[in-house]
Amino acid sequence: MHDEAKELKGQNDVDKGFDSNEVVEFARDVLRIEAEAITTAIGRIGEEFVKAIRMILNCKGKVVVTGIGKSGAIARKVAATLCSTGTPALFLHPAEGVHGDIGAVTPDDLLIAISYSGESDELRLILPALKRIGVPIIALTGNKSSLLARSSDVVIDISVEREACPLNLAPTASTTLALAVGDALALAVMKLRRFTKEDFARFHPGGALGRRLLLRVRDLMRTGDRLAKVKYDQPAMMAYAAITKARSGACVVVDEDGKLIGIVTDGDMRRAILRDINILNEPITNVMTRNPKTIGPDALATEALRLMQLHSIDDLPVIDDDGRPIGMLDVQDLLSAGIV
Repeated sequence: MHDEAKELKGQNDVDKGFDSNEVVEFARDVLRIEAEAITTAIGRIGEEFVKAIRMILNCKGKVVVTGIGKSGAIARKVAATLCSTGTPALFLHPAEGVHGDIGAVTPDDLLIAISYSGESDELRLILPALKRIGVPIIALTGNKSSLLARSSDVVIDISVEREACPLNLAPTASTTLALAVGDALALAVMKLRRFTKEDFARFHPGGALGRRLLLRVRDLMRTGDRLAKVKYDQPAMMAYAAITKARSGACVVVDEDGKLIGIVTDGDMRRAILRDINILNEPITNVMTRNPKTIGPDALATEALRLMQLHSIDDLPVIDDDGRPIGMLDVQDLLSAGIV
């Protein structure tokens, strides 16, 4: 009871000083300050930014991005964005750099150093070694007279009027701006490289976009024993048996040359049997749907999904250039692959 009373008292103390309107207004001020930092910086984007873009495009090696503390977190993200948009990049921790990791940097590389003060001890230690290697340096800093700025080939100004922190101490507006400028660099280079959706997907094969842009019908279609198939002159009973054996939702019907002429679904068979049990002994052509929708094996899985949704079908025959069925695509396969 004593602990519960203390907990309740503590909660009451918090509630006494809690003003919902004040909290909301403070949060809005934070967003305004950070938005203003970016808006103000827009006018500063000019020749230095263009020089940086040229340097990145002309880099024969990789882009090495470095920073310490909060700037280090931004540097990691910038390196990741560069990588995923077509520019080989890596993050170099400056403290680890002076203990051997600088060996990953070559004269063919390019360095992007992010530091608001431009005077951090870690950068002071690593910059001379990088200069000896001869690696070009792009600085993102709020201090254009700093050691970092003086050591760099290009300096991009990321200074802000104030931080969003009420003490004007915690890096907030400055790191937001650094991140935005890093994104602008990566995406400008991406645009100039004519980087496509397909290129992006190749770098993200495990993501939803990669699956949508890379998976083909042939990757998902059911083949071999899982493809239910009967000839046009066989009784409906054989189609029902083929569907059951293949554990499929549908069966393709082919002519004497093995070309597709129709499809019969499990639902078609069940409804036909309910109307007349004797349908099982009749030709499958009496039950099948003629000239069904089809797709080729090299089509994107997303195109198959669009076709199936458009025509409200769950099973889509896959045919070769001669019109012969080589597989069946089930909507459940698309669901399992994360296409939907």
